[in-house]
Amino acid sequence: MTGPPPALTDLPPGDPGWSAAFPVLRQLRPHLDREAFDRVHRAGADQGLVFTGVFDAAGACLGVAGWRVVDTTSVLRKLYVDDLVVDAGTRSRGVGAALLGHLEQRGLDAGCHVLELDSGHQRGDAHRFYRREGYVDRSAHFAKDLGPA
Repeated sequence: MTGPPPALTDLPPGDPGWSAAFPVLRQLRPHLDREAFDRVHRAGADQGLVFTGVFDAAGACLGVAGWRVVDTTSVLRKLYVDDLVVDAGTRSRGVGAALLGHLEQRGLDAGCHVLELDSGHQRGDAHRFYRREGYVDRSAHFAKDLGPA
């Protein structure tokens, strides 16, 4: 990235930064309208869900990630990334790497042993990015729909 470093900021429910960050998140989650997102965000915050946005000096959102720290039997404590998206016009400029690096440090600070995320099969560009950043495929993720969302 060139210019001043971007600001990485946590975005709690109702934060004014969501006016810039929500359109970026919708690039990954187009099924969400603002009302549904706010509902999920409020409920998720009680479960440890945190969103971190990357903003340039003018206040434009360059990327956003939703994540949480969870304790599991498989890896003990991990930082799990629910959502990670970089604005389409900003990709391949280091924003995603900066965001992942920030999350890795947050995980280390929280005593996590691993950072994990899932990525849809169709997201080949994202998979190449994650592999370039040192992430490896460790398992298959299975899901079964139980009813309408």
